[in-house]
Amino acid sequence: MRILTLNPGSSSLKAALVEDGTAVGWTAWQLTEPRLVSDAVHRWARPDAVAVRFVHGGSHTEPELVTDALLANLERLAPLAPLHQPQSLAVTRAVRALLPAVPVVACFDTAFHAGLPDAAAHYAVPRAWTRQNRLRRYGFHGLSCAYVVRRTAALLGRGETGLHVVCAHLGAGVSVTAVRDGASVDTSMGYTPLEGPAMATRSGSIDPGLLLHVMKTASMGPDEMIDVLYTRSGIAGMSGGSGDLGAALASAAAGDPDAKCAVDVYVHRLRREIGAAATSLDRLDALVFTGGVAEYQPEAIATIATGLGVLGLRIAPLERTDADRVISAPDSAAPVLIVRTREELELARGAEAVLGAGVPG
Repeated sequence: MRILTLNPGSSSLKAALVEDGTAVGWTAWQLTEPRLVSDAVHRWARPDAVAVRFVHGGSHTEPELVTDALLANLERLAPLAPLHQPQSLAVTRAVRALLPAVPVVACFDTAFHAGLPDAAAHYAVPRAWTRQNRLRRYGFHGLSCAYVVRRTAALLGRGETGLHVVCAHLGAGVSVTAVRDGASVDTSMGYTPLEGPAMATRSGSIDPGLLLHVMKTASMGPDEMIDVLYTRSGIAGMSGGSGDLGAALASAAAGDPDAKCAVDVYVHRLRREIGAAATSLDRLDALVFTGGVAEYQPEAIATIATGLGVLGLRIAPLERTDADRVISAPDSAAPVLIVRTREELELARGAEAVLGAGVPG
């Protein structure tokens, strides 16, 4: 089956053609580029199906064939993932208009976390708020986690069953997930993709009392607060820069105190989340880093992991390579890996699961 996968981010659209489980083409566009969806659709031969990544699936816990009713449901979730959900909706509608006879499948980042234990999924708020099971912790980066855990098992020569892994996804968004037997049992992102460690432009977790204080004293409304927390916080807000970790590291090395503080907070909060995730497992069989930071800033990963000695982790001298690899020393209590995420393969798997061997229509 030939599947076109479309992965809309906050500023770019990644596209790949996956044929029988193998990616045979890949490209990306900035969202500001005109005709990007048309270019993606017509870049390769007509696909048998299209799979689109949705950050938030709400109550939808499996990939689903796109219908008008499904899009209406996903539209209601846009305020919970304002950087991504509107882009996925726009891309999906454009694809359906361009390829009306081709089935489109929506794949949800939240689906991987649908089985979170109650202790990890619930917030400590009045039960009247949570009785309908909607105001809960959903978790994100699920497509990435699902692929990375499967790839980690293969690299270690083990099956997913019996494997206890902490997966740290470090991109513009940052999350840490504890995975037991291939299932998410705890994760740092919650009701929205704001919760967890500090990120490129997102704040991560903040004392809600601080937010209430700012909203009262600065007369700030919810829309302005949303903009601040999603686009003007994190590394960008602390350093006054773009939010790019590499740029912040360079500025910190040049003596910029704000950049140094931003990097220190980023590293500290990430280590703390990794430690917390490890306590949700019976043991730690592997710590795996993925995402753009892991792929392009391996020195930062080594710095983060070096500070995890309390978990018995030891890092080997850094090897410069793009390959998926173990970066821990032989005496490390558990292997530490860098694995390049392949969300396009997970998207294709989701479409194949929905459509089976045949294609409707």
